[in-house]
Amino acid sequence: MTSTEASRREAVTTRQLPPVPPSGIARPAGARIPVQGRGRPTQIPVAVYAEDLILQTGVVQQLRQRPEVELLSEADAGRAEVSLLVVDALTEAVVDHLRRLRLATSGRIGLVVGQFEAGGLQAIVEHGVAAVLRRSDADQDRLVHLITALANGEGVMPGDLLGELLDRIGILQRTMLDGRGLTLSTLTAREAEMLRLVAEGFDTSEIAAKTSYSERTVKNVLHEIITRLGLRNRAHAVGYAMRRGLI
Repeated sequence: MTSTEASRREAVTTRQLPPVPPSGIARPAGARIPVQGRGRPTQIPVAVYAEDLILQTGVVQQLRQRPEVELLSEADAGRAEVSLLVVDALTEAVVDHLRRLRLATSGRIGLVVGQFEAGGLQAIVEHGVAAVLRRSDADQDRLVHLITALANGEGVMPGDLLGELLDRIGILQRTMLDGRGLTLSTLTAREAEMLRLVAEGFDTSEIAAKTSYSERTVKNVLHEIITRLGLRNRAHAVGYAMRRGLI
């Protein structure tokens, strides 16, 4: 084997995450691309990880052609701003690798995945994945878009996964907060209910009857709202809440 052939073979390598990585996961690979010009580098340092060499080589070959990306070698993977994990499906081994990768890098993590089963979103979000791209959509431009978004602190997800994420946030609000009489706004559920009744023209005694609280409690709750939010009176509190969509 000539020295040139040996160098080419070393351009894409695999190694495991310390201390004990999941079986079959490849380490980042690539050739460093010189930064053009002076001053702060404009390229984004990227480490590519994959389940096998074929998946890894495919992504590396696409990104190697792009001047926006600096593909990091194995030795430089620790300074990656973006780490891409390329897999066929979201298996337990992949989730375990994401966990280790999150501990091993300070950069942001993106996932390029072939098949994504319903319910897998929570697992990847919990382990630091901020962007997802299906492999069927992973052309050169979309890969660079994902990398750039991650480097800028943004997230990228397919529309159906984004919808699932929003649904999960809604479920979290209802199950974790509403059960304790809280909302994600500045009002508790009880406060919002009393303000709605004020807005409908009910006086203190009528609100007490409808909510099964004493008149004293109704007065205290409304006074607490006005004082906490720095408002002038009940009418001001109702206007404030309505403008912000709280009631």
